[in-house]
Amino acid sequence: MTSTNFEALDNFLEDHLDLPMRGRDGETRVYRIEDPSAEDGIKIERITSLAARLAAGGKAPESPVLDDDEELDLYRMCLGAAYEPMKRELGWAQFKHCALTTMFWVTTDRDTALQFWRTGQQPGKAQNRAARRQDSRGSSESAAANGTRSQASTSGTRAGSQRRRKGKGRPRT
Repeated sequence: MTSTNFEALDNFLEDHLDLPMRGRDGETRVYRIEDPSAEDGIKIERITSLAARLAAGGKAPESPVLDDDEELDLYRMCLGAAYEPMKRELGWAQFKHCALTTMFWVTTDRDTALQFWRTGQQPGKAQNRAARRQDSRGSSESAAANGTRSQASTSGTRAGSQRRRKGKGRPRT
């Protein structure tokens, strides 16, 4: 016979994040971010769902999704009691990174939040060109090592055209 009893949520549900940050004073502190209240969690979900729907539409909204005060309110809901000390002790980029990490934790899960924490990239979003180039360097080096030459491009060339030489071109007419 299988058991139909549920175990207490607090046995496996994580109720906080510990985020280490070096403050403006050079001291590293660990900020404990508690799980938001149900009311704040619902608001955070609503705001992020709206933003996700706008982003999925493929075109930028005509006006900001959140004004400055609403953005800070979102961060206040995400960070809870840690909001004021973090605002006082961290620079803007660090503060925002912590708030967004927490938002991903609240709306998705710890793994998604950790991915954002480590990369600063929105989970599921394509990397920027520089990061993609960096990632592909390892594969390019191994391809070069195997001795296989890639086919030359013929895009925009003609078979019988003369090759131009730097500084030794034909005189202009």
